[in-house]
Amino acid sequence: MSRSWGLEESLAYTRWIATGHYENFHVVSFLLPKELHQDFYNVYAFCRWADDLGDEIGDTQESLRLLSWWRDCLLSPEEPRHPVFVALRPTIAARKLSIVHFDNLIKAFEQDQTKTRYANWEELLDYCIYSANPVGRLVLELCGYHDEARALLSDYTCTGLQLANFWQDVRVDLEKERVYLPMDLLARHNVPEADVIARKHSPEFAAAMKEAVAYARNLFHQGLALIPTLEPRLALDIELFSRGGSKILEKIEDIDYRVLDRRPKIGKIERVWLLFQVLGAWSKKRIAGGYNQPLRSNHDHASRS
Repeated sequence: MSRSWGLEESLAYTRWIATGHYENFHVVSFLLPKELHQDFYNVYAFCRWADDLGDEIGDTQESLRLLSWWRDCLLSPEEPRHPVFVALRPTIAARKLSIVHFDNLIKAFEQDQTKTRYANWEELLDYCIYSANPVGRLVLELCGYHDEARALLSDYTCTGLQLANFWQDVRVDLEKERVYLPMDLLARHNVPEADVIARKHSPEFAAAMKEAVAYARNLFHQGLALIPTLEPRLALDIELFSRGGSKILEKIEDIDYRVLDRRPKIGKIERVWLLFQVLGAWSKKRIAGGYNQPLRSNHDHASRS
């Protein structure tokens, strides 16, 4: 940036970025404590910038150069000049956020520039460690949770969301020459990569998608144990994200896995109904004291594979 930014105008800038972009769900839920909203805006603005540097430049080498610059801004000990970092640095200090999570997100955007295929689930899950899981861990830390046990449960939900979005956006990612469906999954169902690139739907492709949807749904199921351990408002937000991801999987099933033909979407009425469903269940649990529960010490973090 060619000029210095003050704190207040930087906060306004990140707030503008966060409230001006459409996502599947609002960046900051009205249910979260108001004092956390600006911190969420600041973190989101970092993610939005990194995402745009990776996907909106149109030149691989230039994206890699800019992502390296973004990391330098993150790690620099000097006073920040970019408005995102002017706003973000106090949030990192006040909320005790791990810099590793931000750096991992940059690594994911860098990987998107050079890796467009994934051989198996292991490779894809490794990518999600950088692309998805840091977001959930940052949310937990913003809300005062710094323990690894909750973070591991959050990883299930975040990876499930990432996979659900991949399966929803197969056509979108093909336009970027990326295929996130594991190659061995396609091979096991006798789906040539060329058929996917050609957007050729088949019973074999539907079978591969069915397995992929089931894999993501199982991750959502494993992440549910996190919800009762959180304070009620955060628990509601996490449940909304989890149910929203599960709803995407249902929409894929509803179109018989024809994601090569169309992009399944959750309609506005369905979103409202989903919110009412979650609010109803949330109210009953809150009355019954079903939140802020201690983590079970013997919880089995089952293998995702």
